[in-house]
Amino acid sequence: MRHIIRITAFISFSFLIMASSSCTSISPQQQAGTYDVNRPLVYPEQRANSLKIIAFGDSLTAGFGLAESESYPYLLQERLRSEGYNYEVINAGVSGDTSLGGLERADWVLESENVEILILELGANDLLRGMPVDRMKSNLGKIIEKAKARNVKVLLCGMLAPPAMGADYQRDYQNAFPDLAEEHGVAYLPFLLENVAMQRQLNQADGIHPNAEGTRIMTENIYRELQPMLSK
Repeated sequence: MRHIIRITAFISFSFLIMASSSCTSISPQQQAGTYDVNRPLVYPEQRANSLKIIAFGDSLTAGFGLAESESYPYLLQERLRSEGYNYEVINAGVSGDTSLGGLERADWVLESENVEILILELGANDLLRGMPVDRMKSNLGKIIEKAKARNVKVLLCGMLAPPAMGADYQRDYQNAFPDLAEEHGVAYLPFLLENVAMQRQLNQADGIHPNAEGTRIMTENIYRELQPMLSK
């Protein structure tokens, strides 16, 4: 059953995407499917017996423009500890990443021992580049299948498309995420940036990426859907 997204969030994100398309650049390396990572993935010191949550995504996961302690994976780690959960959160976010880039590194990321949950946050850069929705959906589906083959639970984070992309593209893009969640039987967050998008006080100067306060709200959005998946 599909989740219903409030119309106010949709309108806000429509303007966000249009702003993003004029402010986000893609390097030749990214266009070729390889990524020059300016900031390495953050792998905390791992305890052999602890369960792992992999935060897998693009700049929204990596914490673009933020200190490491302000990124959502760090904040999620702190929230889990405060609630008595014994998980390690691995920040596997790469700024500029697309669904294809995510697919290319999925096996490597999932090799960590004792991974229980994958938070999958990809697709916004596919949208900005006008990539075919069926290709994005296929890439995300393969990432989900790789995780499930390792008995890793998945939380899929959805995004929205603006009317400027065209009615067909908008419809297909927005349907891709709930369709994937239903097809693969995974948990689903309809809109990662709910209550953050287009709120000037919650975003950085570029108007695209959440600031520290916006990231805290984004973390709460994730935690709300993640909590039923957790074990103590």
